[in-house]
Amino acid sequence: MLIQTRSGETVSATHERLYRTLRTQIMHGELAPGAALTLRGIGKSFGVSMTPAREAVRRLVAEGALTLSSSGRVSTPELSNERLEELASLRGLLEPELASRALPRAHFALIERMQKINAEIGEVVMRGDAVAYIQKNLEFHRVLYLRAQAPAMLAIAETVWLQLGPTMRSFYGRLGRTEPPQHHRMILAALRAGDEPSLRLAVRTDVTQGLRFLAT
Repeated sequence: MLIQTRSGETVSATHERLYRTLRTQIMHGELAPGAALTLRGIGKSFGVSMTPAREAVRRLVAEGALTLSSSGRVSTPELSNERLEELASLRGLLEPELASRALPRAHFALIERMQKINAEIGEVVMRGDAVAYIQKNLEFHRVLYLRAQAPAMLAIAETVWLQLGPTMRSFYGRLGRTEPPQHHRMILAALRAGDEPSLRLAVRTDVTQGLRFLAT
């Protein structure tokens, strides 16, 4: 995927688009755990020089999306059981709170949109498309959490998703899923009923159950 400078776009804007594109690829599991990256390879893949590639890698290492070894090797993270448990706990703390804050603004149109996304998840499950599954699953959660109007909290949650992206792709391959996550239906039902305790429970279970299964 080439990152071409748009007419009138500054160099810093081009650098930002490279970072965002690479970040999205990692978050959606387009790279496997432990996949090695080089600045030269990034530059060639995206059609940019070494400078924006180096800056993008620096930022992604700081976010935990990439790891940098003492020898200078850059790769996607291979998460230990302890790290998975930690990230699952973070999701279990942050996301029920985001959902709770979103509940008063969860109008009918939002619930219908989430229902549509969940139907699309069913379609990508039938195709066995792991990357599309992760993308749609995160979209299902993000559209709800945006209604929380808590941007700092959502930014932290997205950093957790970013660190988990490659591992979630690996997990999807082992899961053999044949339908959308059952807890999505529980989330939608709780939103329709305005039931905050049930919403918190459904979100917490949905975002932690699989990760804790991986860590066992």
